[in-house]
Amino acid sequence: MGPLSPTRTMRLWGPRNLGVALGVFMTIGFALQFWGGPFQRRPTELQLRQPWAIAPRPAVPSCPPRQHLVFLKTHKSGSSSVLSLLHRYGDRHGLRFALPARYQFGYPRLFQASRVKGYHPQGGGTQLPFHILCHHMRFNLKEVLQVMPSDSFFFSIVRDPAALARSAFSYYKSTSSAFRKAPSLAAFLANPRAFYRPGARGDHYARNLLWFDFGLPFPPEMRAKRGNSHPPRDPKPPQLHVLPSGTGPRAPTLGPNALFHPVFTVAGDHGQTSSPASLDLGSSSFIQWGLAWLDSIFDLVLVAEYFDESLVLLADALCWGLDDVVGFMHNAQAGGEQGLRAVGNGGLTAEDRQLTARARAWNNLDWALYVHFNRSLWARIEQYGQSRLESAVAELRARRVAMAKRCLVGGEASDPKYISDRRFRPFQFGSSKVLGYILRSGLSPQDQEECERLATPELQYKDKLDAKQFPPTVSLPLKTSRLLSP
Repeated sequence: MGPLSPTRTMRLWGPRNLGVALGVFMTIGFALQFWGGPFQRRPTELQLRQPWAIAPRPAVPSCPPRQHLVFLKTHKSGSSSVLSLLHRYGDRHGLRFALPARYQFGYPRLFQASRVKGYHPQGGGTQLPFHILCHHMRFNLKEVLQVMPSDSFFFSIVRDPAALARSAFSYYKSTSSAFRKAPSLAAFLANPRAFYRPGARGDHYARNLLWFDFGLPFPPEMRAKRGNSHPPRDPKPPQLHVLPSGTGPRAPTLGPNALFHPVFTVAGDHGQTSSPASLDLGSSSFIQWGLAWLDSIFDLVLVAEYFDESLVLLADALCWGLDDVVGFMHNAQAGGEQGLRAVGNGGLTAEDRQLTARARAWNNLDWALYVHFNRSLWARIEQYGQSRLESAVAELRARRVAMAKRCLVGGEASDPKYISDRRFRPFQFGSSKVLGYILRSGLSPQDQEECERLATPELQYKDKLDAKQFPPTVSLPLKTSRLLSP
């Protein structure tokens, strides 16, 4: 089966219509008893191109910047660096974030609007609108649209599942029961079913993590079995709804009771549409159907292996300036970038190539996602213009290097043991060190403010935004014991 066109053939409608098709996608899930084998596309069919670096040419937007944003923050895909850009942009422009009460929206359960701090279902006539929703969640469109405006720009990021598996195994070794029982990633991938149990605590990190984060359902053999002690179940299963081709969120001919139904084009079907009942569940039709639904919702999906190219396209799509997407890498593990690049080039050893192939086969749904959105990204690059992109990427990198030299001791990330200022020390989790930043002394007040925004890790920045949006309304009197204490 050929890949779907990256051009969006479907558009989402307003939140009131989403209830019409509840249960459609889960009907497919229960009918998947004849589900076929793993996604069969060979890794060599994915053409990964090398980034460019030539003379810079600044990109200047000539349209109003978009500020209603929904970013699905996927795990171990470079999403913390994107989150840092959104934190900084929203903070600088006084935008209002839809924040979790803590640091995630009830993950791994599906997102619920009720978990947004300060959200009131009926609004009460006084609720201020949210501009940006960007913290960790398992995607749930219906609930997201209860919180965010219908004109929001939806985007996310994906990563090659082979590179993602390396990072996830290191980071979630103590969290996933499957990873914890395996002596190494190689041992796990050699016989994953010896360690992995669908629904076991933390095991969603061990297989098809991207597919899980996008809120898509799984075929029966990948679902939690009854009797598991800690299945990551959700009170409401994910529901997928898309519109017929040619419709959109503001189409004047569609009323609130318009019918939602899945539509996608299958190679060889001569443009005929398909519904869940007509899917060939023994082929990749189910996967393609899920990808078509994502195409109908997400305006752009970035690719971690082409991060800078993705950022240029993001700035263009949002009508932002190039400086708005100049930032530092966050939540990066020491040595992690080398591993990410290794998956995308031809310099792998035979053992590494075998590990890569096994990781992609085990994470077959994630591999399908990655192949699809990698192709979509490069189709978008063709439309944008390669020479134009080359200049913008070179300019982006030059500005990042200049900013790092201006802001950072040594002009680069630092081992966390040398970061004494808690405001900039990243949360340490997993077996690898998470790098952070040390600011240079003697910065001007303007540079100090901007450099702090660039260097602040995601957890501390979330706390900063929380305090800004929800300042204390009552000053409590200090206790005498506190006044007397040193």
